[in-house]
Amino acid sequence: MKTITVDEIPGAVGTEIGRSEWRAVTQDMIDRFADATNDHQWIHQDPERAAKETPYGGTIAHGFLTLSMLSTLAFEALPTLVGSVMGINYGFEKVRFMAPVRTGSRIRAIFILTKADIRPSGRVLNTYDVKIEIENSVKPALTATWITMSILERD
Repeated sequence: MKTITVDEIPGAVGTEIGRSEWRAVTQDMIDRFADATNDHQWIHQDPERAAKETPYGGTIAHGFLTLSMLSTLAFEALPTLVGSVMGINYGFEKVRFMAPVRTGSRIRAIFILTKADIRPSGRVLNTYDVKIEIENSVKPALTATWITMSILERD
């Protein structure tokens, strides 16, 4: 796994700092997400109806399912911060759902580090421009400005 030190972070600002592998979005994932969130809209869970009544040819993933996958895609793609004892979501400045993710599609995330705030408190706020691409699609599934916080071990 790649690592990065606090001293290396400023030099990484403005660069692509991570790119995940492709990951399939299955109907089982969509169904489990629907159960977890109680969002059972037919465009996500009824393949026959979705094939007949939507332009997508079948069901599509919830936008929030795609967004929630950022955590696992980041874990896979971003370098580990040396000395970090914990990383947490700090929030989003902006999220845009650009294109639907059809069931069976594969997605991946690309992370551009746009800002780093290294605080004396031992916390590091990193801001990323994130894009989740859909394999063989011109439009991304989503774009977002995502802020994470790493908490460094104290001496």
